[in-house]
Amino acid sequence: MFRRTRRLALISAIAATAVILSACTGTAAPDPGATSPGKPDPDATLQVGLVLEPTNLDIRHTSGAALEQILIDNIYEGLVSRTEDNEIEARLASDYEVSSDGLTYTFTLNDGITFHNGTALTSADVVASYEAVRTDATVQGNAEFADVASITAPDAATVQIVLNKPNQNFLFSLTGPAGLVFQAGDTTDLKTAENGTGPFTLTRWSKGNAITFARNDSYWGEKAGVAEVEFQYIPDFTAGVNTALDGGVQVLTAVDPNLVSEFEGTDFTLTTGRTTDKATLAFNNAKAPLDDVRVREALRLAIDHEALVEAVGAGTTLYGPIPELDPGYQDLSDVISYDPEKAKALLKEAGQEDLELTLTIPSFYGTTVPKVLISDFAKVGVTLEVESVEFPAWLEDVYTNHDYDLSFVLHVEPRDFGNFANPDYYFGYDNPEVQSLYTKALETVDADESAKLLAEAAKIVSEDHAADWLYNGETITAVSPAVSGFPKDSINSRIDLAGVTVSTEK
Repeated sequence: MFRRTRRLALISAIAATAVILSACTGTAAPDPGATSPGKPDPDATLQVGLVLEPTNLDIRHTSGAALEQILIDNIYEGLVSRTEDNEIEARLASDYEVSSDGLTYTFTLNDGITFHNGTALTSADVVASYEAVRTDATVQGNAEFADVASITAPDAATVQIVLNKPNQNFLFSLTGPAGLVFQAGDTTDLKTAENGTGPFTLTRWSKGNAITFARNDSYWGEKAGVAEVEFQYIPDFTAGVNTALDGGVQVLTAVDPNLVSEFEGTDFTLTTGRTTDKATLAFNNAKAPLDDVRVREALRLAIDHEALVEAVGAGTTLYGPIPELDPGYQDLSDVISYDPEKAKALLKEAGQEDLELTLTIPSFYGTTVPKVLISDFAKVGVTLEVESVEFPAWLEDVYTNHDYDLSFVLHVEPRDFGNFANPDYYFGYDNPEVQSLYTKALETVDADESAKLLAEAAKIVSEDHAADWLYNGETITAVSPAVSGFPKDSINSRIDLAGVTVSTEK
């Protein structure tokens, strides 16, 4: 049995636990988490520029990073959460225990937790929330609760979850939408309103423009460092930079690498942050000629990954399906190299010397990646036609109907290797050995042993050339010197703002 205890002053320590990365200019960057030039102003408003606005606020029934990014840890909380580097930590739970057989999870709640409407949280709310996840297929995380046998509340401060079989990913799944706790019987319309337990409350949403949070002065934990947070949605990258330079936002996330020079000579600090974004060139493994491993390997050999990363402007090479922040990561650069001549030989061997393929890509990803792929493939005799489509069309044609040759999309979710162990997923990849290793990895109680099994499976997937991982994405963030403690890593999936402060001038 092992126990994890909530760290003291958790929220205030977030900035200290972040990995400090250099600025994209290559020079040493000031740390935005360090002491800012003035005194923190508890009445300040923090203005943050984001790109992707949610369609509604119902995180229970709507998927998407745009919701998780702003709502988890700020408005809603779970028994556990995760740090910027994806380490699990207690949240609503003061501590938790996992039985030695990996089947029983026991959580003890912190004292004094209330929902935003003033109602005290008890273990009954947790049970009701998780029972909804377990029994209602429309609730986010339902599939992640497939192995849950029972959810009970031995007393008002204790929750016990029992699994049918060990699941190495179960605790991590509780750090996402599946693990959020809602008030039992609450009738709040979650599409436009909220009733969470977090350090902020929702005050207004001007659709197409901004969402505003206010500090929850009745918060059970350490109070937020600013009185208000305003998320401004600016889908145009150039407009976002102009807004920051004009003083409209103090933090701009998702800075376009091609626009970083606009911040030269300004007071803004540019940081790069790690993510679990896997820029995936999907191959339709179930469709000829991509059902031929020689063709898939040839396409990977044709890609100059180093040059592609340079063209994109932010990211690192990634030669397998597991990024550095996830269990099972290993450097798989020995599996594939840039070798156009070998690519041409493989295509000739496969009888595909004049191959024509279509790349289906959501339109918001731009043209940088397609241009590089068109050029690289042309050098080995492959003609690539690019079909840029709206995202709903991509979901229908590629994700649902599997009607495509090649596709490009950022798979941002952490610990999603299971997609390659699912033959019904849109990759069309079916390898029983990989499926068996993944099942064993999930059912293995020891985390290190589980990671070894995942690494073994991931190497097979890469050696089968089931896809190509063009790069592991990084986020570039511009931060005003008045802002302290703004997260750096994984901010495309969540931005915990409780520990952020905005300072007045000296």
